[in-house]
Amino acid sequence: MLKAPDKKPEGGFDPARMQKMHKSRGEMLKENFGAIKWALKKFFGYYPRLAPLAMFCILFSAAIAAIPAVFIQRILDVIQRWETSGDWAAAKAELLPYIFLLIGLYLVSICSLTLETQLMAVMTQGFLDKLRREMFNGMQDLPIRYFDSHKHGDIMSFYTNDIDTLRQLISGSLPSLVRSVAIVVAVFFIMLWFSLWMTLVLLLGVAAMFFVTKTIGGSSAKYFMSQQKAVGAMEGFAQEMMNGQKVVKVFCHEEQSIEDFDKVNGELFDVSYKANAFASTLGPIIANIGNVLYVGLALAGGVFILTGVPSVSISGMFFDITVLVPFLNMARQFTGNVNQLSQQINSIVMAGAGAQRILSLVNEPPEVDDGYVTLVNAELQPDGSVTETEKHTGHWAWRHPHTADGSVTYTPLRGDVRMVDVDFAYVEDKPVLHDISVYAEPGQKVAFVGATGAGKTTITNLINRFYDIADGKIRYDGININKIKKADLRRSLGIVLQDTNLFTGTVLENIRYGNLSASREDCVKAAKLAGADDFITRLPQGYDTELQNNGANLSQGQRQLLAIARAAVADPPVMILDEATSSIDTRTEAIVQRGMDKLMEGRTVFVIAHRLSTVMNSDVIMVLDHGRIIERGSHEKLLAEKGTYYQLYTGAFELE
Repeated sequence: MLKAPDKKPEGGFDPARMQKMHKSRGEMLKENFGAIKWALKKFFGYYPRLAPLAMFCILFSAAIAAIPAVFIQRILDVIQRWETSGDWAAAKAELLPYIFLLIGLYLVSICSLTLETQLMAVMTQGFLDKLRREMFNGMQDLPIRYFDSHKHGDIMSFYTNDIDTLRQLISGSLPSLVRSVAIVVAVFFIMLWFSLWMTLVLLLGVAAMFFVTKTIGGSSAKYFMSQQKAVGAMEGFAQEMMNGQKVVKVFCHEEQSIEDFDKVNGELFDVSYKANAFASTLGPIIANIGNVLYVGLALAGGVFILTGVPSVSISGMFFDITVLVPFLNMARQFTGNVNQLSQQINSIVMAGAGAQRILSLVNEPPEVDDGYVTLVNAELQPDGSVTETEKHTGHWAWRHPHTADGSVTYTPLRGDVRMVDVDFAYVEDKPVLHDISVYAEPGQKVAFVGATGAGKTTITNLINRFYDIADGKIRYDGININKIKKADLRRSLGIVLQDTNLFTGTVLENIRYGNLSASREDCVKAAKLAGADDFITRLPQGYDTELQNNGANLSQGQRQLLAIARAAVADPPVMILDEATSSIDTRTEAIVQRGMDKLMEGRTVFVIAHRLSTVMNSDVIMVLDHGRIIERGSHEKLLAEKGTYYQLYTGAFELE
């Protein structure tokens, strides 16, 4: 058996800490088996006909596996009578039907097992496919807050490690469990048919098996559940380190990273070691109890025969060697399947822990969206009214149904955004924004400047409802944004984030991500507008160049240009630029700025920038400090006031 290292990594397994972190073993097992019940209900729900058919095949083959003991008893009885009578011809005539019947049953059993394995292979992969789809589809409805508060590597573990535990349960443990239980039950009743006394002796040994299984298996289960959580934590840490590998190397943080990984990996080692140590011990102990029980049954049977103990059985047959031999074979079969059941505990517990984690993801409350105002294609009539149309006209309107009188009104999409006395906190009692009021009329460019953490990005997160405000109001074209469906609200907004995300696919596909109905010409036009066409045409395959690993083969500035082009192709009335030019050099910035000026024409634009040169031509500049707007006005007005903005512009002090 593997020996634990003498010196545990600092921060490794601490029993007291684990006891505080986790619930009692009884509560854990209850939740564990509740999650397994949920997974099995899903499985049978996906395959209401095939799953019962597969279970029938398993039960049928299990019943056939229990029958040979009856045939052996009959054959031994015939042989015993033949030795007495010497009539071999009669014995042969009596034996052949048993032999042919047994061969026929085994052939049917082979067909049944073949059908069962094929069905389970199809259903297992189908079950995992459907479950992954359900998980991923549900994940798309989760709020941004969920991804901000969970490590991405831990979320990935749902789709890899946790889903694999269910694969082992469905394809391996479930059939084995059903088969072993069926054989144990069938053999038990056959043994009662043969001899009650021998069955009672067997049950004494089985009681010892169950006691050992409960004691050792329960401890194993506790650590297997902890192991699943530790695997998720380790994968989350590894993913975080891979994403930040450049930062690790730049700051020579390799040794500290190794030390931190040793702590996380050490805890995984501890719980995995203990789980597998208990699990590995259980099998040999149960097997040896079975061997001792076999010897004990043979001795007891011999004593019963020699002393002439009266036979007590359902069949009423006399207890002799013709009963003892098949009974011993059944006892071996019985204890073997009990051992097989005990071996499934590990897989079942791991599957339960995995199912528990998956269930937590599936049951995660989706993003609340109680909006009823939708965005529709519109036609502007000569009299100034708006009518809804199915074809794309280039004009949009808000469709606002009124429950009071059943009427519907249409408001042209203009891009008028107003925030009135808004307060917000990511964590209760820790406010981030205080009494924020912003008025952005259609076509205006509103800029936010301030130190990191002042609340600039938070304001834009509230406009697109990644988070909901605690107090105040936000109105879009005069409509409270809480009444607008989130998908329609976000469709009307174009966002270029500070952190650029590019997806595996061509450059063209990444630009088209902003508008899936955009043509190639539309994407090229958007790229030219953003100033990205020049470098794209110099790529090996131009717009058809494949990007992978978040565009690792591009510079940070080039990736930012693609993000701007992606927002441009969406052609939204409102643009949010969160440090959109932060990764672009001064020369490229001048090119992009010209394209951005064209892009911003006629649109409401919110700009967040550290470079004051990018916000000088804004209609309104707002200076934030600790979640409050301390100054607002045009570039010239703020300079004339000689306040914080003036000091920033003249370099009297830095933003940070």
